[in-house]
Amino acid sequence: MKVVIIDYGSGNLGSIKNMLRKIGVEGIISSSISDIEKAEKLILPGVGTFDHGMRNLGLLGLLPILENKVIQKKTPILGVCLGMQMFARKSQEGESRGLGWIDAEVVRFMFDDRERHLKIPHMGWNLIKMEKEDTLFREMYPKPRF
Repeated sequence: MKVVIIDYGSGNLGSIKNMLRKIGVEGIISSSISDIEKAEKLILPGVGTFDHGMRNLGLLGLLPILENKVIQKKTPILGVCLGMQMFARKSQEGESRGLGWIDAEVVRFMFDDRERHLKIPHMGWNLIKMEKEDTLFREMYPKPRF
């Protein structure tokens, strides 16, 4: 399985590659159109602002190949953090148009007084506590981190 972690200059690429390795999946980090074209699966990571991320995808010429792979060829893609936000039409965070793969707008969190202690953006990996069994996690390794 060839997984390409898309390098557009804005992401936690090494962390994602390390987590893939931990679960026995070999991924490559690349901004090469050729590598993306050959990918069986894609990961679009991201750290930073919406406009910066969309601008970088455009400057690297990645928008047409991503549109072709994801929309036309139905290649599975995972968006992480900003990468997932860019799947939407737009964001309150910026002026750029998003990829438009999800008919949605990214909006800011609005906290009430009880939640003001929460930090945004949330950074890092976290353990989860499973409240009930689900087939999605049936073969998951112990103490998964997200």
